[in-house]
Parts: sequence; structure tokens; C-alpha cells
Amino acid sequence: MDLSVVIPTFRRHQKLRACVESLARQDTHADFEVLIGVDGEDAGAERVARDAWGLAGRDPSRLIIVQGPKAGLAAVRNRLIPHLRGAVVVSLNDDVIVQDGFLDAHARAHAATARPSIIVGRTPWRVHEPDSFFARLIRETSMIFFHDVMERDPDPARNWGFRHAWPLNLSVPARVVRDLAGWTVFPATYGFEDDDFAFRAAQRFSCPVLYRPSALAIHDHAMTPHEYLEREYRLGYASWGFAHASPECARAMFSRDITAEAPYSREFTRHQLADARRAWSDFRSLAAHPPDVFGDGASALAVSLAYQQHLPLKRWAWRRGHLHASEGLPMDSGAGLEPLFTPAAPNPHTADAPEAPPARTPRGVARSAAG
Repeated sequence: MDLSVVIPTFRRHQKLRACVESLARQDTHADFEVLIGVDGEDAGAERVARDAWGLAGRDPSRLIIVQGPKAGLAAVRNRLIPHLRGAVVVSLNDDVIVQDGFLDAHARAHAATARPSIIVGRTPWRVHEPDSFFARLIRETSMIFFHDVMERDPDPARNWGFRHAWPLNLSVPARVVRDLAGWTVFPATYGFEDDDFAFRAAQRFSCPVLYRPSALAIHDHAMTPHEYLEREYRLGYASWGFAHASPECARAMFSRDITAEAPYSREFTRHQLADARRAWSDFRSLAAHPPDVFGDGASALAVSLAYQQHLPLKRWAWRRGHLHASEGLPMDSGAGLEPLFTPAAPNPHTADAPEAPPARTPRGVARSAAG
């Protein structure tokens, strides 16, 4: 068998159905199987997947569903490894809808490479109605993924590196997956398993990360400004355990030892809170504006400026998560982000005093993720 498609899922039946239906419609590449890992108690996932697969007339033996306790995306993908029959593993999220020729594009990409490679396909965001300037900002900038950067460099030989290996649309030889024993399960199970996997693949097999936009899938994931910040908080929280468990990869990603930055995170979140609150007020309003609110002539400039202006807020949320993990607090984005949404009572003794700067200029902490 050529391809094994692996999909972790949990209680997103409508999205899972659309994903499986899109795979069942693939008619340019027939030699594939679909393996679905259910992350926790979800009685309806198997029924939805088998209905979608069966209604398309597909061979039921080519659909494998593995149930297991709640453990996170990395652990769920690892549960599927013993069941793989394909030479190439195609990793998907359950909220992507593959387009015509998707599997064939992944298969051809591997057939054309002289060495084991990680292939990343193009996964643009689905446009939901009513559309908004905030949604456009996510689609057209590097707030979450870096497709905007990759689209500007069409060189098919460019190695994009381990930071760009997003498993929502990725393929890799099955022998690489088996040799690396799959994806690392970190203490906080959200984030960084994709970076760590690609980093280890580069070390062990010299695997490049190659971008192939012809492997096209639509990412059906609407997001609010609040959810975006919750994601940044979780990534900051997960970075602590990631850096302890995989120090070499973490140092390569952040260019420093972030396990020593708890004092800095504490000072940063304290001193930058007022700026982050002001940024939040503007940032959340972007979801209420149409995508062309600034007019066609100033549109590209407005997107660029809005992206730059949101970075202090993004960094504050990340640092807040990092601080909570370093203090041994449970991951709780609600409590973690609460100071942003609760204006501080004015202090008559310090109201006019300037805010002291943090110990040093914060470095960017944007990174990839599973969506």
C-alpha cells in the first residue's frame, strides 16, 4: 500500500465527517488507507467515520479506527503506528478538507525525492461568513502558520526547516516514523511535538521539510481573538516542559535556554500588562469589522500594521503561560488571561508614574502549531 492517512479526532463529528468524505472522494490515487485515532471517550466518532466512508462505496478494510483514553495528539498518532500498512504516512487534522489530487500530490512528491523528506502541503483557511478583518489577518499573516512566507518563495528545493512541519497536512516515509518511535509526548500535550519530530528526523535522516502547494487541503477552523490568545497561552505553558524534555530542539527553536527565563517572564508580564490591555482593546474589535474595512487601497498596509500591533499582546499571553508552567500552576488559560480583561483599579500614588521597561527586549515567540 502506498499511503496511510492518520487522523486524530475527539468530539468534532461534523468536521470529521467532512474530512473523511473528502478523502473518500479521492479518485486519482486509489492505494491508500485511513486510520483514525479517537482521543478519549467519543462514542459517535466511529459511526460518523464509517458512515461517510461506506456511503462513498469504499472498502471497509481500508478504514481503521483506534479508540483510547484522552492523551493528546502526539499519543493518539503514536497509537496508530502499529496499524500502518502504507509506505508513506500522511498526517491530517480532523478539520481539514482535502482537495482533488491531494493524495496523488503527496505520493508524487515522495517519489521525486532522492532522500527521505517531510512534505508539507498548502492548507489555506476556509473563509467563514460573515467574514472579518480578524479572520483575514489570520489568513494573510504568520499569526499561526507561515504559509504567507512560503508562498512568496516558490523554490521547490528549499528546505524550510523543522519549524514548518505542521501535521495538519504533512507526509513522511513510514520508516522514518517507526525509527523515531513516532511523536514525543510532552508534559503539556498541546504543542511542539511537530517541531520535535521534524528536528529529530533532520538529525537522524537529514530529512528536509519541502513545501508542495499542489497537496491542497482547506483548514476549516474559525477562531475568535480570545481563542487565539488562549492558544498562545497554551503554547507558552507547553514550552516549559518541551524545553526540559527536548532541550536541544528547544534551544534550536528559541536560540537560548528558555528554562532559565522564569524571572524574565514574571517581570515581562508585570511590566507589559498595561500595554497588553490596550492592545487587547483594539485587537478584539478586529472581529467586528469587515475584511475590507480600510478600503482596497490601504488594505495590505492595514493588515501589516495590525499584525505588528498585536505582537505585544501575543507575547504577553505566551509569557504568562510560560510563567505559570515554571511556577507549577495548572494550565488554565481562563485564569491566565484574566488580567487582560479586568482593568486595574487606578492607584493615586502611581497613576502618573511611567511603567518601568522589562529587563531586556523580548524576542519573538511565534511558532508553528496543529490548529
